[in-house]
Amino acid sequence: MSNSILLRPFKHNDTNFNNRMAMAPMTRSRAGNEGNLATEQMAIYYADRADAGLLITEGTVVSTKAVGFINVPGIYSEEQTESWKQVTQAVHDKGGKIFVQLWHTGRLSHPDLHNGALPHAPSAINPEAKAFVATGFIDTVTPKEMTVAEIKATILDFKNSTKNAIEAGFDGVELHAANGYLFHQFFNRTSNTRTDEYGGSIENRARILFETLDALNGVIDYSKVGVRLNPSMHGVQGMTVDQDTIPTHEYIVNRLNDYGLAYVHLTEPFTDVSEVPYAVAQVAKHFRPIYKGLLMINKGFTKETGNQVLTDGDADMVAYGVPFIANPDLVERFKQDAPLNKADQSTFYTFTVEGYNDYPKMEA
Repeated sequence: MSNSILLRPFKHNDTNFNNRMAMAPMTRSRAGNEGNLATEQMAIYYADRADAGLLITEGTVVSTKAVGFINVPGIYSEEQTESWKQVTQAVHDKGGKIFVQLWHTGRLSHPDLHNGALPHAPSAINPEAKAFVATGFIDTVTPKEMTVAEIKATILDFKNSTKNAIEAGFDGVELHAANGYLFHQFFNRTSNTRTDEYGGSIENRARILFETLDALNGVIDYSKVGVRLNPSMHGVQGMTVDQDTIPTHEYIVNRLNDYGLAYVHLTEPFTDVSEVPYAVAQVAKHFRPIYKGLLMINKGFTKETGNQVLTDGDADMVAYGVPFIANPDLVERFKQDAPLNKADQSTFYTFTVEGYNDYPKMEA
């Protein structure tokens, strides 16, 4: 099956891709240094996977206020921007393409990560979730409701980080508007009870995303911008699907058609939502008729199911997460139908080379 649609090169928006496999963004917490800089080990990690059609980095924070995990890299300072150049260069030297995922965790954070200050969120509602701090995973708290001025400042943080991404040599940026983080918190009524222009109606709750996209006009070509969404996330990271959730995401996805983006990156439900009222169990199939551009889909795909979703026409690219952690040569293994290394979950977020750059390639 080496000539399967998943593994064949393709072209989109005048960009040539090695194949239809993307490496999904995954927090790895390897930037445990002063300034949260990208490291040489990170350059090795991404370069080893550069034969994917597209690499998307781990969530990379746009400000100190955006942090919700320890040891995650940022791209808001000059030093951070400079540190990422070794990563993009290493990937480009291998013929790869790499986008940086721009991240603000919102209420999925903790005062321990902000010198005792409350994390920011659309509304002062505790997600009743976990934040990852120096002592491990601990309970979240009730966040501070953002002022309009703080929302505007956050939009500028995304703009600044996009400028830095270009300077650092990235091929594009992905706005993380999924998985219960800041943008997603604005979208959902259960996490956004505001009564101003950022709350209430669907248009208002989606406003921050489109104001952020509009702020990028003139900074980066929209053909180098992706947006990640998780429409049917339920019971995880403080998210609850209600009667407005899918219509809100339909409105967002439809409006994204106007921007000529690099792609929209959707995630299938993290949990079984077949019995959840108002949820959509098959996200790619539901949103494919709405979005006219490149649609990427993620969540637990194998080589076989990845080929199937592409053959069915429900997506244009498939993003793989955990298989890429344990298999730096995942593309080649798929080509040869070779067995896969198994990922060691206990090393996912440890500040060590173990579980990061020590998974063997086939020839080893």
